[in-house]
Amino acid sequence: MLASVDLPDDFTALNRQFRELVQTLLDDVDLPPGRVEVTATRSGNFRSFDGGKFYLVESGTITARYRDRSVFLLEEGDLLLPDIAGLGDPDAAVYYGSEAGASLQSFPALEFMRQVFSRSSTTKLWTRLLVTYSGMMVRLAAVNSSADVVTTPGFEVYQPDDIIIRQGDRAEFVYHMTSGVADVLVDGVMVGRIGSGEIFGAMAALTHADRSATVRARSACSVVKVPTHQFSDLIKSNPATIHALLSDMANSIASLNEQVVRLQASAGDA
Repeated sequence: MLASVDLPDDFTALNRQFRELVQTLLDDVDLPPGRVEVTATRSGNFRSFDGGKFYLVESGTITARYRDRSVFLLEEGDLLLPDIAGLGDPDAAVYYGSEAGASLQSFPALEFMRQVFSRSSTTKLWTRLLVTYSGMMVRLAAVNSSADVVTTPGFEVYQPDDIIIRQGDRAEFVYHMTSGVADVLVDGVMVGRIGSGEIFGAMAALTHADRSATVRARSACSVVKVPTHQFSDLIKSNPATIHALLSDMANSIASLNEQVVRLQASAGDA
């Protein structure tokens, strides 16, 4: 994805991660693509554009326009998702065109999503893609906002023993572990572990409660931070995120139960 303005290095990192996730997802979804050739289309949607399909840019570039303003360019390896919000109001829709033409692969959205939801691993991959995409959109919005607008620091790297979340703090972000391993501690006692691909910190954000546990990096960790209000909008519009959250929370509960059983066994032996 290319923006019409200068963006920080973390956008470049997220953009690279997004393309890798797109390719991994397409490899995981066994769906032969159609082919669409886009001629130069400076305004409106390119011919054969279908709101019921996903598109992958194979070559060339696609321009996304909103209210007669170019927002960003999609280039080779980028995924074009349908603009659901604007379908009922042409003045509020996002339009796609191309200055010099492009070649696209197309996938029927309903069948694509059926396969995404058929396997928990693919569902989690889709959620990671959406969270990464959300982080990129935050940065695009930030550079077009006034300087006094508070935005997320976003993509961060933590070294071993760094504190990612501190017990008792206010919940301002939901986190997505893109790589690395972290320990979960309650009152200094380790109760679980977070690995690559997991979403964490969501419970306190959704319940507006203070953090109930500390998360400490065990290895070098790369983390995407999404503001809590943005995450709330994300789960309202994307059931895949809810599915992944439930899976991660269930795993956390199972891990905590194992810890309790071991502690009880130790107490009985004593």
